[in-house]
Amino acid sequence: MAAGTYNFTLDQGSTFSRQLTVEDNNTAMDLSGYSGRMQMRSTHDSATIALSFTVVVANAAQGKLNVTASATSTAALTPGIYVYDLEIESSAGSVTRLMEGTITVKPEVTR
Repeated sequence: MAAGTYNFTLDQGSTFSRQLTVEDNNTAMDLSGYSGRMQMRSTHDSATIALSFTVVVANAAQGKLNVTASATSTAALTPGIYVYDLEIESSAGSVTRLMEGTITVKPEVTR
């Protein structure tokens, strides 16, 4: 399975929440025993993590992942364009990159 590309827009100072369905050949992947992780950075080579998202397997049998970041976390971001990827890891230690792309952080006005 090759990673898909999806670009997000994130509003600085707002809660970020997405539910994703992981599919393999148009069938929901059973995520039993999997964990997830997602990070964004200013560049692919940056050693500094701009934001680590919380990734939770919401419904393993239906391949559902919840990806979230708090309003407090997004408020601390500098507006701009970042790169990210989302990975899952099996209980056996096999890592699969599911998604990658850019996240555009739009500045907050109301604080």
